[in-house]
Amino acid sequence: MEPIHFGLIWEHELASLQPLLAAIAARRDAVLAQWWDLYSLHFGDRRTLSHAEFLEIHGPDLDATVATLGCGAFADFVKALRGVGERLAERHVPFAEVVASMHLFEEAAIAAFPQPADPASYRLFDKVSHCRTAVLAETYFTAHSAASAARVEGLERQAARLPDSARTQFHGIVGGTPAMRALYERIEALAAVRSTVLIVGESGTGKELVARAIHECSPRRHAPFVALNCAALPRELIESELFGYRRGAFSGATGEYLGLFRAAQGGTLFLDEITEMSSETQSKLLRALQEHMVRPIGSTHEIAVDARVIASTNRDPEEAVRTRNLREDLYYRLTVNLLRVPPLRERLDDVQLLVEHFIALFNEKLGRARPIMAIDEAALAAMCGYRWPGNVRELSNAIEQAFTFCRTDVVRLTDLPAAVVPVSAAVVKRHSEEDQLNIADYQRGLVERALERTKGNKLKAAKLLGISRKALYAKLRKYGLDQAVKQG
Repeated sequence: MEPIHFGLIWEHELASLQPLLAAIAARRDAVLAQWWDLYSLHFGDRRTLSHAEFLEIHGPDLDATVATLGCGAFADFVKALRGVGERLAERHVPFAEVVASMHLFEEAAIAAFPQPADPASYRLFDKVSHCRTAVLAETYFTAHSAASAARVEGLERQAARLPDSARTQFHGIVGGTPAMRALYERIEALAAVRSTVLIVGESGTGKELVARAIHECSPRRHAPFVALNCAALPRELIESELFGYRRGAFSGATGEYLGLFRAAQGGTLFLDEITEMSSETQSKLLRALQEHMVRPIGSTHEIAVDARVIASTNRDPEEAVRTRNLREDLYYRLTVNLLRVPPLRERLDDVQLLVEHFIALFNEKLGRARPIMAIDEAALAAMCGYRWPGNVRELSNAIEQAFTFCRTDVVRLTDLPAAVVPVSAAVVKRHSEEDQLNIADYQRGLVERALERTKGNKLKAAKLLGISRKALYAKLRKYGLDQAVKQG
């Protein structure tokens, strides 16, 4: 008799899983809270899902797992997980984050097991976790490919109606300056060839968007686009994520894992922040690029793969070679096609386009009862004069924060992050006759509203304002708000 579920689980094993499922169900909220804490700690500010989104997706996911497996309905279990995979793909959660989250779920759930737990129970639950990952991976890539195909077709129709000199958007990238139009031309040229690409740019410039644009313009656009942030995973896990592993290759490897090279078969594998990869893994990656073969951990045989590799780094590549963060042989392989993404400070004329883009995006995403319709002249002038050290990502965060604080349908200077204000002092002075605003009043009001929104929690208020707790305390003393907070 063979295991019947994905070649991993026997029918009778589902019955023996009942005590574990009952323990998880009894501590459902605690398991979900622990899962969120692990997810938040592991990914930090890089996480894709907010707390509310995490609970909205993974709460029903946890309930469905317990309910369907609890009555032995494995087909219903698979059906429910497919719905989760579709929602994760719709939310554009990176696949590496999906896989890591499944491991974190296992860690959170094990804490709820009856003690002392039978070692066989751990092995059985590990098999269930592998089944969860297999279903989510299959559904994720199917849904993601379908959505990408529809999006690409729409973008192609839009682009066909515009001359190159008039393009202000290109496959999700926003910008109409000469530097950006030159970037669009290079993307189209690189999309026509199969060779590897290295994208170089500061953090927040949109390197993954550029990689997706290359994929979407290429003949591979209907195949998977798989992204791995090398900085988000421990170095020792990157190799197994890339090349996969065989059952028994190491402790905990109770099943076979294909790896991201094979998950991206026929499509594109994007390796973000490649200089965070260990030298040994870089060496194995170089061989995979040269031979188009990978060897899963624990296997004696190589497997042919067909995945185009696009890598990125926020470091200077030559400096990374000198500091041994990037192998010299891999450097020469990657820099055959080098693409530099300009920082936002070098294309400040694009700021207004980006502001309008993110206002439209957050109106759709956040669903405010009162949509934001525009940004006033003073606020826009301040944003156009700011240097944006965090690039487009920082601008996106600034608009999202403005959505939090804005009480009307127009974003004003008082709704913007405090970091923009020092640069905009001259702007504020020019508009002072109109709105009687000065820097001190603005900053005091911003601090007051942050404390009001966080119900006096200074740590959360500092995080919301984008400053340290020490800086917040200094502002509280400066504006005489420290006593008011104590009394409140």
